[in-house]
Amino acid sequence: MGDPKVTTISRKTLLHKWFQAALRLLGLGAVACLYSYGWERKWIEVTQVPIEVPSLPETFKGMKLVHFSDLHLGHYCEPEDVRHVVELIMQERPDMICFTGDLVDESTRYLSAVVPILRQLRAPFGKYAVLGNHDYRMREQHVVRDALSSSGFEVLDNRHIRVEKQGSALCVAGVDDVLFGVPDLTRAVAEIPAGDTVILLAHEPDFAQEAAAFPIHLQLSGHSHGGQVRLPLIGPILTPKLSQKYVQGLYRVEKKDMQVYTTRGIGTTILPIRFLCRPEVTVLTLR
Repeated sequence: MGDPKVTTISRKTLLHKWFQAALRLLGLGAVACLYSYGWERKWIEVTQVPIEVPSLPETFKGMKLVHFSDLHLGHYCEPEDVRHVVELIMQERPDMICFTGDLVDESTRYLSAVVPILRQLRAPFGKYAVLGNHDYRMREQHVVRDALSSSGFEVLDNRHIRVEKQGSALCVAGVDDVLFGVPDLTRAVAEIPAGDTVILLAHEPDFAQEAAAFPIHLQLSGHSHGGQVRLPLIGPILTPKLSQKYVQGLYRVEKKDMQVYTTRGIGTTILPIRFLCRPEVTVLTLR
């Protein structure tokens, strides 16, 4: 007669434990969501990366190149957020500034307010930019290009700029967006003298597989957001097309002398959250 009673208590205990576990999971999920939305997505990390460029002229050694990307204006990123990014960059006293695309997300409404803010970015060896896939979303890429130009950036749409210092040169090249633009790397590097160090700006990092066939020494890219959400032991949950091989950080292209740095970017898209994947401004010190 006692056995059924024991069984009943056991089931109640088990159900109670399951209920408590479910509540804990829900609580952890809620905390993670609040943290991802309210804290981490605005907690910008300034990443210091010394990078060896074997062919770099002596006069450019020690140059501080600040790389940022993927503001995604309009998707929970407003002019005041950009002002904070500009302040962080200028605190680093950059020699050169490079932006690798996705200034906007799906709207250009903030551009007029952001131009004077971006204009405050200054670097003795110039400011350079390329467009990203989101800059084409509303078929207003010309508006984005004009805004970058008005902000003082050289928009490198399949062309390059040769930066000179004490008789030595460094070339910064850029290609149009790979997914929705008309990238032409042959044209971008045309007439660059043999032996010059070449830094390439390309929004999508996996373009490095194609760029490695050219005399490129370092490619700077964004696009991936580092996955935007990363889980322990799993890594990035979802990476967009052409950012699955070089997701975040510094890589060397297989069997080539070329390196790729993929920044996690500043903004977000689809969902306004980041988890274990802080937004990033990168300071590359060339050696």
